[in-house]
Amino acid sequence: MWLLRLPGVYAPQHDTRLLVESLWRESVSDYASVLDICTGTGAIAVAAARGGAKNVTAVDISRRAVWTARANAFFCRLPLEVRRGHLLDPVLDQRFSLVLANPPYVPTRTVRSWTDGRRQQSSPRWDAGPDGRAVLDPLCAMLPRVLTASGILLLVQSALCGVDRTIRQLREAGLHARVRDRLKVPFGPVMSRRARWLEQQGYIRQGQRDDELVVIRASRE
Repeated sequence: MWLLRLPGVYAPQHDTRLLVESLWRESVSDYASVLDICTGTGAIAVAAARGGAKNVTAVDISRRAVWTARANAFFCRLPLEVRRGHLLDPVLDQRFSLVLANPPYVPTRTVRSWTDGRRQQSSPRWDAGPDGRAVLDPLCAMLPRVLTASGILLLVQSALCGVDRTIRQLREAGLHARVRDRLKVPFGPVMSRRARWLEQQGYIRQGQRDDELVVIRASRE
């Protein structure tokens, strides 16, 4: 599926495809309202709408991502609602039966503040603080506030930034969480450039040049 992508907007990659594959395993048309967080090009929101989701809302903090997602919704003739804002802030007054998330999760040398929505680095598409949790931690804490009583979450992340920690946080927030899908992929350009630093920090084994992507499924039931 061809999608427009403005410069600086995250390009659909292995994690996008893995999350879409997990989405297809759900009965998408059964969900009355769908939220796509950190939408980027809108690829996942478009997939949900094409799968029969009735109302799809997409959120991203990047203006370029919002413009890109809106353009792709227009070209695909899909009625997506795309909002700009930090994580869940634009939709805290709403509830969704399906939430999809592909947040930044790559560990980086320099700390960036995400708690107030401000970006301080040049690579906000993937950088997520020294442990890769700068977005995941607040997201896990906020997610139950936007899920319906029978709502489902599908979230994709790297195994490098703590799958067990994500599952524990979601459970502490009142959700039942488990690993739904896994996929090993070779390092791309960003991870390859950071490989030596990742080795030094103990995130990967000496000589390791692959990553494991994980989709976590969580629900209230």
